[in-house]
Amino acid sequence: MDRRILILAEGKFSPLRSKTANGAIIYLRDEVAAVIDSTKAGMTAQQVLGYGGDIPVVRDLAEGLVYKPTHLLIGIAPTGGRLPEEWRHVIRQALQSGHHILSGLHTILSDDPEFSELARDHGAEITDYRNIPPEAEVVAKGSWRTRKARTVLTVGSDCNVGKMTTILQIHREFLKRGVRADFVATGQTGMMIQGRGIAVDSIVGDYIAGCIEQEIDRSESEGHEYILVEGQGALTHIGYSGVTLGLLHGTMPDAMILCHQPTRLKDDYGLPIPPLDQLVTVHEDLIKFFRDTKVVGIGLNSVGLSDRESAEAAEIIERETGLPAIDTLRFGAGRLVDAILEYCSVPVRK
Repeated sequence: MDRRILILAEGKFSPLRSKTANGAIIYLRDEVAAVIDSTKAGMTAQQVLGYGGDIPVVRDLAEGLVYKPTHLLIGIAPTGGRLPEEWRHVIRQALQSGHHILSGLHTILSDDPEFSELARDHGAEITDYRNIPPEAEVVAKGSWRTRKARTVLTVGSDCNVGKMTTILQIHREFLKRGVRADFVATGQTGMMIQGRGIAVDSIVGDYIAGCIEQEIDRSESEGHEYILVEGQGALTHIGYSGVTLGLLHGTMPDAMILCHQPTRLKDDYGLPIPPLDQLVTVHEDLIKFFRDTKVVGIGLNSVGLSDRESAEAAEIIERETGLPAIDTLRFGAGRLVDAILEYCSVPVRK
C-alpha cells in the first residue's frame, strides 16, 4: 500500500518540539500529506521549519483528511513520552475512519482497550514503535571483540541536538559513495524511517547494551561494512544519561561523531553545556577501558542560524577542537565521512 501520512503535532509543530514530525518531513517527504497544528494552520512546513516545501499545516483532522492520508502519525516525542489526553479524540476519530496509527510514545496505544477495539472494528492497525519484543531483552555478549564491520555512533552535548539527523546524513553519503553501510535506529523516529530497529529508551536497563549489540550483529551478518548507530540522550544529561552509556557499551564504536547545537548554552535543567573538548575526552575515555576509539568530527544542529552563521560557528568549533565541524542537513556529510574513512583505514583497534 502506498502510505500517505497525516502528522498530529497540535500546538507543538516547530524546529525543536516536534522531533518525530520533523524527521518524517525530512526523510519521508513524499509520504507526508499534511501536518495538524491549529496554531499554525495555513502555513507550510517550509515556513515553520525552514524545510519541507509546500507540505500544508491544517487546523484539524477533518481538514487533514482532504489530503487522503492512510496513516496518522503522532508527531512529537514529549518528555516522558505520554499521550496528551486532549489528543485521544483525534486518534479515536482517525481509527473510526479506518486510518492506521503510527506512534512512538511510551503510552502503548495498542494496549488501550478503546483504541484496540476501534482498530479491530474498522480494519486499522496501530504500530507502537516503543512496544519492545521479547527477543530484544538480551544481555550483551561482547561481540565487538570479533566484529569485522566498523561501527560509528553519534553522541551529544545534550538531548535533541541532531544525533539521528547527523547519522542519517552520514548514511546517505556512504551509500552515495557505494559503501555497504547500514543505519541502526535506536528511537521511534529512526525506526519509522528505517522500518526496523529498537527503541532503547523503552528497554530494561540490563538489556540496553545487549539489544543494540544484537541489532549490530544482524547488520554485520547482512554484509555491511559500516554500521551507523543512532545515538540517544547525553552522558552529561542527568535525566537521560543511562541510555547513552548503554548505547556506548553496546556499540563499542570504532569512531564517534559528537553532535552539538552552537546556540544552546544550557540544558533543560538549566545546567551549562560542557566545553566540547571536555566532552570529546570523556566519551573517548569511557571506551578506552575496552578499546581505542576517537571522536572524529562534530555534527552541528544550527537551527535559528543563517547558512553564513552556521559556517562561522563551525569554524570556531574547528579551531577549538581540531575536528571537522558541519551542519550535515544544510551542507552534506562529506567532510564527516572523509574523517570516518580516514580514521578507520588503519587496522581495527581491539
